[in-house]
Amino acid sequence: MKKIEAIVRHFKLEDVKNALLEKGATGMTITEVRGFGRQKGHTEMYRGTEYRVDFVPKVKIEIAVEDSKVQPIIAAIVKVAQTGQIGDGKIFVSDIGESIRIRTGETGAEAL
Repeated sequence: MKKIEAIVRHFKLEDVKNALLEKGATGMTITEVRGFGRQKGHTEMYRGTEYRVDFVPKVKIEIAVEDSKVQPIIAAIVKVAQTGQIGDGKIFVSDIGESIRIRTGETGAEAL
């Protein structure tokens, strides 16, 4: 099992969610986050004054999947979240040692 964390732009959330559901995702966790990468934030204008925004608002999507679904899900996220502009986001994949469904006590892939 793997945990996929995708950090994407806010306006791409609905597209990514729909793409994940089409690829067989059974659930996901969404968190509003702020951060910066290589672009180091950006500047904005407010009432004629320019100011710097160091932490750019994004959405983090976390999903636990079986190993066989990892590559199709990553491909789907990249396809729908990509705009070609700086700040499209990142995807991180990590191993899950164990998963447990609290309600039933199921473990492993059955808990997903």
